[in-house]
Parts: sequence; structure tokens; C-alpha cells
Amino acid sequence: MALTIDCPESNVMADFYAALLGGTVTDRTAGQAKLDTADGPIPFRAAPGYKPSTWPSAEVPLHQHFDYVVEDPHAAAQQLIPLGASLAAHQNTDDPDLLVMLDPAGHPFCLIRSSAAGQY
Repeated sequence: MALTIDCPESNVMADFYAALLGGTVTDRTAGQAKLDTADGPIPFRAAPGYKPSTWPSAEVPLHQHFDYVVEDPHAAAQQLIPLGASLAAHQNTDDPDLLVMLDPAGHPFCLIRSSAAGQY
């Protein structure tokens, strides 16, 4: 079983998630790419007219939401920003163990400090 992720540029997304999760990008075409990870494949598909989520506004709802456990969310964010990630405008400033990011297609995801992962 796999979760296919719709996005504007499948190869950009596959490369981004390969850097985040590890694995190898395979089956590249103009409209799709597949990331093979230790936990299974993640296919990316170019979707004409793709619109990123406007979270936390419900205008365009979340497509999906991933949480990633990392040693240091802020250090991980600094590694992901040059790869196309960005900080989400909405952050819980009271929670130093959680950082909300956007991937290159605008999908929100969270970086959670490993020492606090049991709280989420």
C-alpha cells in the first residue's frame, strides 16, 4: 500500500522527500516520480490545477498531514529550507518542540522534537 501525493512538480517533491526521509527516487517521468524508502514507496503525481492548502484556514483544506520526529526541529528546518521547504506562517509559539513547515508544494508537515514525541 502507498499514499500518492498530488503536487505541481513530482520530481521536485520526490527529491525533497528523499532528502527528508532518505531513499531513492525511481520511475521519474514528467508527471510522476516514486520515492522508495525503507518503509515503502511514496509516489508523487503532478496534478493540473493543484492548489496548496490554506491551513489553518479551511478555504483549501489539508490534503494530508505528516509528522516527522527529529532530534532538533529548528536544525532540521534549516536543512530543509534550502531544499524548498518554508516555515508555515501559523506556529504555536508556546510549543518549542513543534515546528510547522510547508513542503515545496505547500503541504503542511510538522517537525517534532524526538524527546517530546510521546506528547503528540
